[in-house]
Amino acid sequence: MAPGRWGRVCADYRTSPDHHLPIMEQVEAGIEPDSQRATMEPMDEQDGRNLAVVLVVEDDPNIADLLDMYLRQAGYRPYLASDGNRGLEVFAERAPDLVILDISLPGHVDGLEVCRRLRSDSDVPIIMLTARDDEVDRVVGFELGVDDYVTKPFSPRELMGRVRAVLRRSGNSPADPDRVFAFAGIRINGKRREVTVDAEVVALAAREFALIWFLVNHVGQALTRRQILDGAWGDGWIGDERTVDVHVRQLRRKLGGDLPLETVRGIGYRLG
Repeated sequence: MAPGRWGRVCADYRTSPDHHLPIMEQVEAGIEPDSQRATMEPMDEQDGRNLAVVLVVEDDPNIADLLDMYLRQAGYRPYLASDGNRGLEVFAERAPDLVILDISLPGHVDGLEVCRRLRSDSDVPIIMLTARDDEVDRVVGFELGVDDYVTKPFSPRELMGRVRAVLRRSGNSPADPDRVFAFAGIRINGKRREVTVDAEVVALAAREFALIWFLVNHVGQALTRRQILDGAWGDGWIGDERTVDVHVRQLRRKLGGDLPLETVRGIGYRLG
C-alpha cells in the first residue's frame, strides 16, 4: 500500500488477531499490535474536565473501532451503535453533543431515517458518513439538517478536525477552562477550580466541583442522574444514581439561592 494512503479508511483492511483495528492504523497511531485496549478506556473526570460525548452509528466494526480510538485520543467520549435502532436508544440514554452517522445502516432504519427522527425533537450536530459520493444523498442529508458530510474513504484526522469545527459552531464544545461562569453572586472558575459566592471562596469537594463544572457545560439542558454521573465522574463509576441527589443538596447548601439548579420531575436536574 502506498505511504500516502496510510491513515485512510478503506476496504482492504488487514487486522491483527487481537484487534479490530487495522495494523496500519495501529502503527501510525503509535500503538503496538499487541497493545492492550485498556489504555483506550474512558478518561477519569474527577479533575473537573468534561469531555464532549460523541455517538458513532456505524455498522462496520473496523471503522467504528477506528473512530472510537481517534475520538478518545482527541479528548472526546465516544459511544458506539451498530444499527439505527440502537443508535436512537443510545442517543436517548447519553444525550450526545454530536452524532457521527453512517447513511447506509442495515435494516429498515437507515442513516437518513435516524436523522429524520433525531431532527424531529433535537438540534444535535450530525456529521453524515457515506460510501457513495452522490449529490442526491448530500442534498437530502443537508435538507434533513445534517451539519457536515464525509465520503468514505476518509482521513480520520480530517474527520477529527471537522468534529472540532462542528462542535465549535454549535456551541456544544466543553467550556473553556479559562472561562469564568457567573450566576448572580456566584463565580465558577475552571482554570483555578474555584467557586466563590459574593467574592468569598467556597470549599468544594473534588466531586462537587466536577458536578458543577459538568452542569455549566450543559446550561439549560434537563439531564438524567445517569447522564450526570457519566459526564461528571466518568462512565466507569459504579454506584447508586441517588448519589447525585446528595451532591446536589451539598451544592445548594454551599452556594445558596443564587444557584439556578432546578429539579426536573421524572428526569433529573437542570442548571439555568
